[in-house]
Amino acid sequence: MVDATLAIEHLTFLDDGAQLFRQALTSDQLRQLKAILSHLPPDHAGMRLRGVEGLSAFLAADGPIGSCAASVLGVASRPVRTILFDKTAATNWALGWHQDRTIAVKQRVAVAGFETWSVKSGMQHVEPPFTLLSGMVTLRVHIDPVPASNAPLLIAPGSHKLGRIPQENVKDVVRRCGTVACLAKPGDIWLYATPILHASDAATAPAHRRVLQSDFAGGELPGGLEWLGV
Repeated sequence: MVDATLAIEHLTFLDDGAQLFRQALTSDQLRQLKAILSHLPPDHAGMRLRGVEGLSAFLAADGPIGSCAASVLGVASRPVRTILFDKTAATNWALGWHQDRTIAVKQRVAVAGFETWSVKSGMQHVEPPFTLLSGMVTLRVHIDPVPASNAPLLIAPGSHKLGRIPQENVKDVVRRCGTVACLAKPGDIWLYATPILHASDAATAPAHRRVLQSDFAGGELPGGLEWLGV
């Protein structure tokens, strides 16, 4: 059950691992972003993006999106992975409680602590040491309205402080931390600690729910590994 006593505007990144930047994009900037993404096929639930013309300026540390990440990570903040999600009546999925644990890199290099390699959408992914994930943030840029009926992201505030959470402990952690539904309006940006426990229900009144999700980091990778980037 969603804890309605926690007003989303009062969440802070430091305490809760989540923070809302209300109307971070102006109506003009939102139109520009839609135009940048307009050539992408609409029938994909989640599409990993790289080399999309015009997007880098939005995600740069001084850009309208990247500046939200830079407010936490500093001017060295950089986007390291971007995915476009769209829930519709045809792609109306649910996602159980979990932590994001992989990063995208340019190529596979054997480095201690980097394990469980995989290829997603032709891009090399790996699970890094959890301390690295703890220094990252994730932004979700909302292009469409996300009321309670349109599958808002659910988070467990404060769970980002608990390290790597074994799957068998996830339900108990969610119960102790409580649950918040991250409602949003077009142009809103939600900032999260990348390791925060989160989930998503299927929409009860499905409509377009386009979300541009970008992971940001503030430093380089060790041992010759390189961020894939956007």
